[in-house]
Amino acid sequence: METLRLYDFLPSGNGYKVRLLLSQMGIPYDRIEVNILKGESRTPDFLNKNPNGKIPVLEIEPGKYLTESNAILAYLSEYTEFLPYDRFLKAQVLQWLFFEQYSHEPYIATSRFWISILGKAQEYQAALAQKQESGYAALRVMENHLQSRWYFVGNRYTIADIALFAYTHVADEGGFDLSRFPAIQKWIERIKAQPGYISITYQPIPQEAEFC
Repeated sequence: METLRLYDFLPSGNGYKVRLLLSQMGIPYDRIEVNILKGESRTPDFLNKNPNGKIPVLEIEPGKYLTESNAILAYLSEYTEFLPYDRFLKAQVLQWLFFEQYSHEPYIATSRFWISILGKAQEYQAALAQKQESGYAALRVMENHLQSRWYFVGNRYTIADIALFAYTHVADEGGFDLSRFPAIQKWIERIKAQPGYISITYQPIPQEAEFC
């Protein structure tokens, strides 16, 4: 079986989703750092892997690439405990994956990128103010849902939780105050207690270095 290769940018929450799931599934992989701040996702070689010029990209086998973080989560989790077999529950997982990309990530992740990765909070001050309302609206939806549940779908840990956790647990790095959301805070601690959990800054040991 070919070793998976993950083209990734370590600070990225979208890349972290995939790293976290791979860790929790115990799947070995090689991680290739792609520094998006240096334009490395816009080179001809990378654009051959993903014409959209974004990370993460998962190389399933030589020359076979899968892009979009939540699509990668769905691919990896198929027929596992991380994605329900039940048709309705599986659709609910997809519902939250779409919510994360459309109603959550554009506000919370983008704010974090501007503030904590680019370090340009002053430059983006007006735009950041506009992101706050929609970002907090997404957090309120999550908070209300979690007030009577431990996890997002079927009261069990799934890729819906992984997708939403990635940027939510570092939302403070984008200027969002999570102290307003006690149910989210408890959910974050439950995720961190899951077997195989890794932090967003964790870097796996390269496969070729394991026996050095």
